Amino acid sequence: MRFLRHERAVLDELLPGLDDTLTDYPWEVLERPESPAFEAFRKVGGPALLVPSEHSGTGADAVQAVRVQRAVASRSPSLAVATTMHHFSVAGLVETHRATQGLEWMLLEGVARDGLLLASGFAEGQPGRHILSPTMRAEQAQDGQILISGSKRPCSLARSMDLLTASVTVPLPDGGGTQMAVALIPADSHGLRVEPFWRTPLLAGAESEAVVLDRVPVPEDLLVRIDPGAAGGLDSLQTAGFLWFELLMTATYLGVASALAERVLRADRVPVTEQAALVVELEAVMGSVEGIAHRLGAGFGGQEALAAALVCRYAAQDSIARAVQRCVESLGGMAFISDPQVAYLAGCTQALAFHPPSRSRMAGALRDYFAGAALTMA
Repeated sequence: MRFLRHERAVLDELLPGLDDTLTDYPWEVLERPESPAFEAFRKVGGPALLVPSEHSGTGADAVQAVRVQRAVASRSPSLAVATTMHHFSVAGLVETHRATQGLEWMLLEGVARDGLLLASGFAEGQPGRHILSPTMRAEQAQDGQILISGSKRPCSLARSMDLLTASVTVPLPDGGGTQMAVALIPADSHGLRVEPFWRTPLLAGAESEAVVLDRVPVPEDLLVRIDPGAAGGLDSLQTAGFLWFELLMTATYLGVASALAERVLRADRVPVTEQAALVVELEAVMGSVEGIAHRLGAGFGGQEALAAALVCRYAAQDSIARAVQRCVESLGGMAFISDPQVAYLAGCTQALAFHPPSRSRMAGALRDYFAGAALTMA
């Protein structure tokens, strides 16, 4: 079948063997807590996907990344959603290193070399906050370490993570004020605990639990301090972070919908008009995602790129909803009753609307942006 062929070809090229491994497992095994999908992802070098090649990574570009996410999501929605947060964290470190030329490269090499999984404790667009805005509280310890407290609910990869990345305001080394930093917190740190949070069976395999920090000590070498005066400054880092987040997450949920569409395309009794309509709906979304990803490689960025990514994501929500409804109707009531995966995939696609920033919160900001104002994140 030509549908999803390009995406799965890129997946096989960059993470060889992962697609075959995922198809070997029953879908319900991949989608439950303690899923074997994360170990399979590590074994094929998945954590290194967005680490630049000069830092021992795979060095996938944005187009390859969104194709990989769509292909993975068509096999395991939970794995795709969880690893989107890992890739987002890695992309943020890459952007920070490009802006500051700091020591972030050491962590990036560690991710690639040791297959480290990064969970994200960033704000992700909470009301009044940017992705890199402080989400944790910090205090200075007498031994020079920083003690960090706070929580992230939900936090994907909560039980499989090696490191938690979180934004925090820390004292300047000379004691004269504060600055923002990204804290890299080992999962086995004293004072860090994981608590149950996710109660729905949908996407349970993503391990989206609560991560709670109670005065967790973080040494200086695990703090990535960000200088607001560095090239690009904080605004460009925040914008780049949101941009990667929206593209990767849109491609992920498109992949979940594509898994349903693939069933419809294999069903001989479904009218060709319905099958063609599904392909048009979903491939149009992928074309939009890839279009923005292609432009990123040519220097497209800043608020213009972020606005385009948001427009693409909100349009995708509508297209995916229409496509999923068509899929469920086309497959019929007996398929819905007899095959739990149909209802599962359909339910999973609803979660795209819950990822920040919500369409309702961004409505005024997008209207103002296209009327000529600067883009602000609600």
